[in-house]
Amino acid sequence: MKNKETLKTMRPSKRRLIQVYAAVLYNAHIRGFIEGRIYTGKAKIACVPGLNCYSCPGAVGSCPLGALQNALAYSGKTAPFYVFGILILYGIILGRTICGFFCPLGLIQELLHKIPTPKIPKNRITRALSYLKYIILAVFVCGITLWYGLAHDTAVPGFCKYICPAGTSEGAAALLANPANAEDFGMLGILFTRKFIIMLLTALFCIFCYRAFCRFICPLGAIYSLFGKFSIIGVKVDKNRCSGCGACVRNCGMDVRKVGDRECINCGKCMEVCAQKAISIKAGSFTLKAPEGGCADDIPGAEKKRKLFEKVTWCIAFASLAFALVWFNFLDPSLQRNEEQSVQQAQTAESAEIPTGYEVGSKLSDFETELFDGSTFSISASKGKPVFINLWATYCGPCVRELPLFEELYREHKDDITMVAVHNSELDDDPEAFAKKKGLDLPFAVDTEDKTVWNAVGGTESMPQTIVLDRNGIVIYNKRGSVKKELLELLYQEASAH
Repeated sequence: MKNKETLKTMRPSKRRLIQVYAAVLYNAHIRGFIEGRIYTGKAKIACVPGLNCYSCPGAVGSCPLGALQNALAYSGKTAPFYVFGILILYGIILGRTICGFFCPLGLIQELLHKIPTPKIPKNRITRALSYLKYIILAVFVCGITLWYGLAHDTAVPGFCKYICPAGTSEGAAALLANPANAEDFGMLGILFTRKFIIMLLTALFCIFCYRAFCRFICPLGAIYSLFGKFSIIGVKVDKNRCSGCGACVRNCGMDVRKVGDRECINCGKCMEVCAQKAISIKAGSFTLKAPEGGCADDIPGAEKKRKLFEKVTWCIAFASLAFALVWFNFLDPSLQRNEEQSVQQAQTAESAEIPTGYEVGSKLSDFETELFDGSTFSISASKGKPVFINLWATYCGPCVRELPLFEELYREHKDDITMVAVHNSELDDDPEAFAKKKGLDLPFAVDTEDKTVWNAVGGTESMPQTIVLDRNGIVIYNKRGSVKKELLELLYQEASAH
């Protein structure tokens, strides 16, 4: 009997299972962790509800916070209806229930807090610090992004670039941990070091203070908190049962002043300490989770209906997860195209003295892409000249800053060089209009939806990336990261010598 009670206390709660489920569903591209590559399928245009980095190798959707910053950067040209609409939709339906149930970073914080150490209880200082996330939302998410977007026509996602620990741990660290990305260590600089320190300090603080990032820093939580009073799903208090004892507020780890306010993440822990059984989690008038003994407004058979609803919901959830895991790891057309190209390159390499591929020393497979002026670029037509291929995007700050260097090299050696700057196929702006506004005269192109150029040169979501071929079409340079004027000139000399 004692063993059964022990096992019961060790069993994870339903909320914990939902948190784990959400984390796995958001990162269903398991092969991304194995291969060290980011998923680039069409599903990536959709935003998941919680904070989950776009650059995580397993991520199959976009982070709503990153999408919001990108939309704000180009708000002077296009109205960010989609991002605002999706955030409002999530906020009205779920509110901060997302923080309590569907945010992977929230799960990580709670697990860190379980480490046995002295804990910092909530107090007046922590309540005051809870307003800090609104300042971060205003300054880093909105202010910096809008300033660079409207004043400098450059996308700088302030929060993602300077603070976000999810981007550092889920994105950068997860990619760098894979041996396939060992060369990327050379791209790291002081910015990564600062963010890495912020990540470590945040993790350390979460050990001593319950969900510290969520309470004091997270701007996504700040956005969802604005919908606390209007969200359909959330904790509700039966005023006829409530005695006003305050046990719910005292035992809550968040800086709430009352159940269901802006700081409430609707986790339902208050239900466990409410002696009057006055608290429940509802979706409108339907009770999702009731206190022991049921709700005062329950009709006959309500508990039975809740259990049936729960079973059906879990069945649908597991079926959806199984489909997502199979689709994003085996059936997605974007994965099949990459595999087919790898097979073709391997077959070509077997029958040639020089292997075909995008690694240094390989011969780049031929491809053709249409330029903005209506002409075409192809590897075969460029033979006999050094070839420079630059992968870029208007929303990539380092990409935009280095384009004038390519322009200068192109103008200086225009008669003896072939160059093309290829924009990512995921468009957030008009790259042709962007190039004209910047006064750039480079040959520009936009990659096809099936990523013809990206696949041919081994491109990833980490930009910029520069690929250089010598006069014989052999790859002499293929690296991600910004380049300097001196390096471009050296690469031109090396490519011309062969």
